Amino acid sequence: MSATHDEDPPVGGSVETDPPDAWGRRPGLEPSMDDVPARPKKPRRQMTPAQRALSLLVRREHSRPELLRKLAARGVEPDAALEAVDRMTGAGWQDDGRFAASLARSRATAGYGPLRIEAELSTHRLDGMQVAAALDALTGDGEPDWPQRARDLLERRYDLSTFVGDPAARRKAVDFLLRRGFDAETAHGAVRASQEG
Repeated sequence: MSATHDEDPPVGGSVETDPPDAWGRRPGLEPSMDDVPARPKKPRRQMTPAQRALSLLVRREHSRPELLRKLAARGVEPDAALEAVDRMTGAGWQDDGRFAASLARSRATAGYGPLRIEAELSTHRLDGMQVAAALDALTGDGEPDWPQRARDLLERRYDLSTFVGDPAARRKAVDFLLRRGFDAETAHGAVRASQEG
């Protein structure tokens, strides 16, 4: 019988005697994150106020006050924000008239009436001429008139056959149109027209 050893040799060879692999690791040793050299982090480049303003404007139109507010929220000093917005306006990137037309078109497409759109535009401190021009642009774009928009909205929202014998359903539809920003005459007219049609 051959001589026995007190210890069995490790399975897979000896850590001390096996050659390292292509990465310099020896079998039986688990690699650690300490073995991986740390990649130096690049310092984040700070954006200038004008770059911040432009990055907001390429996503969507902004009114002048909205853009100033967003720059302030991002830590831009008021004077630097004002200068950046003036620069964007001068370059044609920011335009309150274009913003008003874009917002009006978006809200009209979503089914809102002129009163609601006008109220939202006024929260951006736009002057009356810009608001009126934005609402007029909707008509100029070949969009249907407000009474037609109200009727279309009712057709999408309600089963119009219920209006004939149910005054409560008609009142509910009128209230819905009023909340959406249509005037009372347009709302009542749309419900009447839906009943008849």
